Amino acid sequence: MDTYRNFINGKWVESASTRTAANVNPANTDDVLGTVRQATRDEARAAVEAAANAFRGWRATPAPARGRIVAKAARLFEENKEELAQILTREEGKTISESRGELQRSINVAEFCAGEARRLTGETIPSELPLNFAYTIKQPIGVVACVTPWNFPVAIPVWKIAPALVAGNAVVFKPASITPATAVRITEIFEAAGIPPGVLNLVLGSGSEAGDEIINHPAVKAISFTGSNGVGIRLYEQASRRGAKVQCEMGGKNPVVVLEDADMDIAVESTAQGAFGSSGQRCTATSRAVVMEQVADEFVSRVAKRAESMRIGAGVDEQTEMGPSVDENQFKTVLSYIGIGREDGATLVCGGSRADGAGLDKGYFVRPTVFDHVTPDMRIAREEIFGPVLSVLRVRDFDHAIEVANDCEYGLSSSIFTNDAARIFRFVDEIETGMTHVNSPTTGGEAHVPFGGIKGTGIGDREQGSTALDFYTDLKVVYVDYTGRKREGNLY
Repeated sequence: MDTYRNFINGKWVESASTRTAANVNPANTDDVLGTVRQATRDEARAAVEAAANAFRGWRATPAPARGRIVAKAARLFEENKEELAQILTREEGKTISESRGELQRSINVAEFCAGEARRLTGETIPSELPLNFAYTIKQPIGVVACVTPWNFPVAIPVWKIAPALVAGNAVVFKPASITPATAVRITEIFEAAGIPPGVLNLVLGSGSEAGDEIINHPAVKAISFTGSNGVGIRLYEQASRRGAKVQCEMGGKNPVVVLEDADMDIAVESTAQGAFGSSGQRCTATSRAVVMEQVADEFVSRVAKRAESMRIGAGVDEQTEMGPSVDENQFKTVLSYIGIGREDGATLVCGGSRADGAGLDKGYFVRPTVFDHVTPDMRIAREEIFGPVLSVLRVRDFDHAIEVANDCEYGLSSSIFTNDAARIFRFVDEIETGMTHVNSPTTGGEAHVPFGGIKGTGIGDREQGSTALDFYTDLKVVYVDYTGRKREGNLY
């Protein structure tokens, strides 16, 4: 059993803290992977100071050379893909196929960001003045804090760390406390790829102590956060008061809209994948199905049948379709929301309880749950549950569907199922989400495509793709006057 260590200034250092937590397999609580010592404020401060000292040398390293290190990390992720997937499944609980998919996404992101090292370009701009050259350059910010969640504990850190490093920043990586094993392996891979001491630092600790110290340290010039709205908004309030740059990717309450002409086979399977895949623990998970009344009975019957057929169990079993909630707190939260749905008057169609059966008694398993006749004012229609719970809201027509789908504080992802081109493009125009899908699940994305939401979901620049480096760089405008004499007149 491991005791996980911090990585500060190029060295693996065991925390002096006496506060510890066990890293437990959520599919089998008898399986303890290791122990986390919760880093102290002094240790978090040391990590920031190491990053600040390393920044100048890393910034001076040519961008293509920085990119080569990230490219080597991508190759190491590829070589260690199966080992990492097994750790991820054991630590977080997702199925082995989902873990392999997450690792592949991480590899793709690292490869893409490595290539961006040769495209850290600005633009030349025609000046209105004679003999004047105007252009822009992108420069690194300084020390960047990457604060990441437990639900994608490899992919999300990689899609923050890789562009931050390519841009020339030094990084302090603060992962979720309940997924330390994957965080350690990520850091080891970047270390093996050749990251210089202090350029990447890992701090394993609580948000209230280590995290608070990091985000409030004056040397931290930018914070990239993924997690809940409550934490993200507090972080934004704290960091913005001292002028730090902040990027927050937060909650989702993502709708699928099923129209009367939808291919029901595709709509049902896509909705089930989106709602119950990863046990509903994705920010892009499908949590609302907005369904035309004409086809609602059929849709509900079929999606409930699919939910009841899902094979629940430990993710290491290749046949498992849905694993557990990540820990006891999340497990209790999901069951609590199921109780709220019942109390508010929604019709429980299937699920609604802890999953039982062989091999499930020592894990945090919840049966895939479908509620029908949910109304937009119910809490299960408005609040992020982060579990395998689908709420079906019935609507009378397309305009009503758009109204109900948009009646939400979040704006991350959405889907529509129809064969009507006119309504597809109206939906794309009018849906209030940062990403939308046509005849496919709300989940998923590609490494070279921007990722993020609007409304209550997102603050700051988008992540990944063509926007990946925007948050991690400052834009500088340069004017070069080559007249060789003093300018006359008003120069604004």
